[in-house]
Amino acid sequence: MSDPRVGIVILAGGTSSRLGRPKQLLELGGEPLLRLTVRRALASSAWEVVLVLGSRAEEIDAAVGELGQRIIMNPDFAAGQSTSMVAGVAVLGADIDAAILMLGDQPTVTPALLDRLIATFAETGAAIIQPRYQGRPGNPVLFRRDLFPELLAVTGDLGAREIIQRRKRDVAWVDLDEPAPPDVDSDDDYEYLKSIWNAE
Repeated sequence: MSDPRVGIVILAGGTSSRLGRPKQLLELGGEPLLRLTVRRALASSAWEVVLVLGSRAEEIDAAVGELGQRIIMNPDFAAGQSTSMVAGVAVLGADIDAAILMLGDQPTVTPALLDRLIATFAETGAAIIQPRYQGRPGNPVLFRRDLFPELLAVTGDLGAREIIQRRKRDVAWVDLDEPAPPDVDSDDDYEYLKSIWNAE
């Protein structure tokens, strides 16, 4: 498939309950963490970027600012990550060929990695494109449009993991030598992320 139209859905609606404060607003290099994630998504070759907000949406929206992303509010965010995924995938345009599901607290995911997922989709047309970091599957993950109904049917806090498990044979891998991008669920995670970011 030449030049597929891929949308990125950034999942940032959660309550950060384990951290105790909104991880989306943690500072990294003088910017809110989520703003950095959005900027990196927009710097990729994706056709559109949808940012899904939920908990403290107005405050987080104001902190991120208008960068070119499309904002979707998820009123059901308390019911788990799948509700943000469903809200984001549901608004993707009819001309979108695939969606990349990206976590809002992984700002070290680079535009180059996102573009590798898109390029691998263009080359293989596989239903699922997933990065493998030092042999271990991770995020973000691309899903072809014909899987959207399955994504929209997911409930609870599992995200799309059950679909990937069910469709193992449909996964094309992007193998990477580096460690997986860290996410932020604790203060230790945040300190580790800052150390990585400052070392870049």
